[in-house]
Amino acid sequence: MSDTKQAVLAETTLYANLRETSSIDLETVLLLIDVQEAFKDPKWGKRNNPCAEANIAQLLHTWRVSERPIIHVQHVSREHASVFAPESSGIALQEFARPANGELLIQKRVNSAFIGTELDSSLKKRGATTLVIVGFTTDHCVSSTVRMAGNLGYRTIVVSDGTATFERRSADNMPVGPEIIHHIHLLSLQGEFAEVRDAEMVLALSKQE
Repeated sequence: MSDTKQAVLAETTLYANLRETSSIDLETVLLLIDVQEAFKDPKWGKRNNPCAEANIAQLLHTWRVSERPIIHVQHVSREHASVFAPESSGIALQEFARPANGELLIQKRVNSAFIGTELDSSLKKRGATTLVIVGFTTDHCVSSTVRMAGNLGYRTIVVSDGTATFERRSADNMPVGPEIIHHIHLLSLQGEFAEVRDAEMVLALSKQE
């Protein structure tokens, strides 16, 4: 066999393997992190990616139509003054992202959805190996959950335009824009803990099945 033919076969095999690895099968879990009314509060300040909710809604619809598994995560704070306190209206999931048809709802107290919850055991019970993660915020609960998911051995996909964050201030009180924070945290997750893809790509990959 010529070197050229061997190279073509090797490239074809590599492409096939990448396609198989990249596909999103019917057992892939859509994990929605803290899509709650509290994040509409003006106290958070400037936010990036105003289309995050629309992208989450589109993914949620696709998962429901294809009957893929969906898990909702809701943050419940121990602090009575928090917008996530049990008695606060902010604790409610946004209307478009509320569980339907028996979809699992998990409540958490800290930034990772795996700490103090049944998330890992529920995923293992389902035989789930791949997670698609959306929600709020990029640098806090999304990042913390993604890092743990990767360390626990799940193939994890973060939807870059299905999450967002807010402006923060540095130690010397300088404002840091939400877009910068968003991109830096996605960059730190890419490769080491997760695959970072936009909603359009995730939807396209989910249609390969």
